[in-house]
Amino acid sequence: MSFEGQTVVITGGTRGLGAAMARAFLADGAFVHATYRSNEDAARAFADQCSAHTGRLALHRFDVADYGAVESFWEQLEEAAPDGVQVLVNNSGIRRDAVLAMMSPADWNAVIDTNLTGGYHMSKFAVLNMMRRRYGRILFVTSPSGQHGFEGQGNYAASKAGQVGLMRSLAREVAKRKITVNCISPGFIATELLADLPEEQKKAYERSVPMKRFGTPEEVAHAALFLASKGASYVTGSVLEVTGGL
Repeated sequence: MSFEGQTVVITGGTRGLGAAMARAFLADGAFVHATYRSNEDAARAFADQCSAHTGRLALHRFDVADYGAVESFWEQLEEAAPDGVQVLVNNSGIRRDAVLAMMSPADWNAVIDTNLTGGYHMSKFAVLNMMRRRYGRILFVTSPSGQHGFEGQGNYAASKAGQVGLMRSLAREVAKRKITVNCISPGFIATELLADLPEEQKKAYERSVPMKRFGTPEEVAHAALFLASKGASYVTGSVLEVTGGL
């Protein structure tokens, strides 16, 4: 699965799953534009880790929930990537956990705005970019939470279920333009999103996985490479689960 000469955009691409996917695309020859919202230290550390790929990695700081900032980013890409963007990975995601009765409107809106509306913003401009070239791969990083729900994560579950609905509608809209749209649904993956959970809760989650372990970011990245590849040309409107059997 060579991505030589392709341009890949990954939101939330400097930490966790996003960083693992960015490294995988870089290793396979792509030029990667990784976005992040605020963590400058993590972005610098990620750039240092990818020093072997200097010249094929660009970092961009903006909030995907900000429509104007997203529009400006894609306008810059028109000059930076004159041959177009071949792959978009909507990976940006946050959690603001609380039981619904105690959840603040700010926490509800923040999660929906980043996880769901941010994906709409990025995908809208990606489609406009890809349609002119009649080729593209758009991925959403969703979650089993959108299907099953988890206590205290009503906002997160709603955003992830919304991603699947958005993906399936968009897949139908752009199929004739040779653009595929799919979701990756990682289960419990060893990233910072799990690090802040109580130890007993983490152990309970681990026991619930048939494989009896958490997945690795690299295992999710392999799935992303497949769905973004030319070989996945007949896979669209699908959710690929990377859950260890959940």
